[in-house]
Amino acid sequence: MGEVRCSALEGAADGWGTASNRADAARDRIDKQLVASLAATQEGEAADAAVARLRGLSRNFQFVYTECGLVRTTLNSLAAELRAPQRRLREALEDARGLKFTVHEDGSVSYPAAGENTLTKEKLPGGTAAGSAAPPLLAPPQALRSPNPHAARAQEIADAIARAVAEAREIDARYARALRKLTAPDGLRVTDAMWADVSGDATAVRGLADEYLRDAIPADRSPAERRAWWDGLTQERREEYLAVFPAEIGNLDGIPAEVRDAANRDNLRLLIGRWEGLEGAEGRGGDDERVRTRLAGLRAIDEQLRAGGNPPMYLLGIGDEGNGRAIVSYGNPDTARNVSAYVPGLGTALDEDFVKNDMKRARDTAIGAQKYDTSSAAIVWLGYDAPQMPADKASGNLAVMSSHDAQIGAPVYNQFMAGLVATNHNADPHFTAIGHSYGSLTVGQAAQRPGGVPGADDIILLGSPGTGAKSADELGVGREHVFVGAAENDPVTAMPARIEARGMATGAASGAVVGGALGGPVGAAAGAVGGGAAAYFAQDAQADDREIWYGTDPAHEAFGARRFEVDDGPRPFLDGEGATPAHSNYFNPVKDAKSADNIGLMVSGNSGEIGTERWR
Repeated sequence: MGEVRCSALEGAADGWGTASNRADAARDRIDKQLVASLAATQEGEAADAAVARLRGLSRNFQFVYTECGLVRTTLNSLAAELRAPQRRLREALEDARGLKFTVHEDGSVSYPAAGENTLTKEKLPGGTAAGSAAPPLLAPPQALRSPNPHAARAQEIADAIARAVAEAREIDARYARALRKLTAPDGLRVTDAMWADVSGDATAVRGLADEYLRDAIPADRSPAERRAWWDGLTQERREEYLAVFPAEIGNLDGIPAEVRDAANRDNLRLLIGRWEGLEGAEGRGGDDERVRTRLAGLRAIDEQLRAGGNPPMYLLGIGDEGNGRAIVSYGNPDTARNVSAYVPGLGTALDEDFVKNDMKRARDTAIGAQKYDTSSAAIVWLGYDAPQMPADKASGNLAVMSSHDAQIGAPVYNQFMAGLVATNHNADPHFTAIGHSYGSLTVGQAAQRPGGVPGADDIILLGSPGTGAKSADELGVGREHVFVGAAENDPVTAMPARIEARGMATGAASGAVVGGALGGPVGAAAGAVGGGAAAYFAQDAQADDREIWYGTDPAHEAFGARRFEVDDGPRPFLDGEGATPAHSNYFNPVKDAKSADNIGLMVSGNSGEIGTERWR
């Protein structure tokens, strides 16, 4: 083992790294040049077929990029682990050489005659110590050892050699198993099953690379310190992190947006592979619907990313914990002068509805802001578990009535915003925190934490059931920088104060049942909110019109925010659009042009030009 050349392993790793980088470059060229050019200039079945084949080729290159990157890190990690026992072996051999002991091929150590027999006065004979890899506590007692003064030292050296060799063999066996798995069939054609295998391969390699790579990731440091850590890495080390730890790097606040995007796109493919493996697995019980829903959401995001478009998309976060995590930016938040981060609310999860609704809201915000300042980016932040309200649990699990999820999400949101501040290139960027529905409570809770929302210049509350604050002054940006959009026909903005909510639970339960029958979980959530509000409106019993469910009504004069102009919106049920149509229209430039335009003005830093309306 002393002759093992770790540099040779690292040289081989460099070769695999070169192959990985070339595959990545080829994939990038296909996605950003060939596919984009075809889609922009050609139409028809032939063009569609060509695009499909190119995307298949891109998928193959992504597979090669990932697997070669895993091999590179496996070899580098093997070299790093072997260095420790190799160093201890060399130290033992140096000790033996200095004492003129002889080390044999089997690791035993011979020592010369020394000392003297107290009776005969002759030198005590030399001998040979056989090494043991057992812990020192299991060594034979002193009484059983040779009285030769060299014997104990020879035994120490032999044991050190045995332990170093045993450790090296264990390391070699572990890495050999991992490398044997990093193979692909001849005639590479990547299938869903192969991606499921890649997900498992990546998990195995990450386990091997903990000491080599993962332990150095500054997970418990500030976003600014993480940015400095990343900037200080060599290009080779960055490539390894992206190949082996895309989830950790992609979701680490303080890492540049382009790096997070690259890491998360790769992690997205691994997540799809893992969930595809779950889809085909047996014995999941009643989990089929959850797997299908999650997989549909992941695939929908992947499809949007591959389709491209303008503003360009950046995947700043992706994960499958809880109800799912996804953070998508339209426009680069590092280079944009104006950056907004919108927190969605009740019923939001990583599914197709998130892609169709919440991602569209962020895109509409970016487009609206770019009308007034092209240097604008807009983000949808699903970085927490928003409360869910399935119809079959509506009577006993009204999570929306608790601030628990918002309180957990608030510090996570603040950490994300601190990351945006750390990576933005502008000397004086303009940040806007946006909360919609229950998400406005999350933003409100974040704003009331010590120091407020990092970097936030303005806060926008849309369809808010309250923030937990008595006045806008408690949100950390000054009341003149807190903006509220509350449609007259949005029942969520008039949810009664808790003390006056008699009958609301009954209304929510019945509304959830009706909504669930019409529109599944999202319909149930909307129905519950609409039913509860309808029950409240029916009883017309609110004693203090300043108070709604989570504190002072943000649209009320007592709160002190700036209420901007929005459309009244359709009436619940009466106008034939369901329980809460006005609650969903604030970002929509077609259904509520007034609100969407005002949001664009505020996000772009032109809040002085918004249209306002009277407080409640």
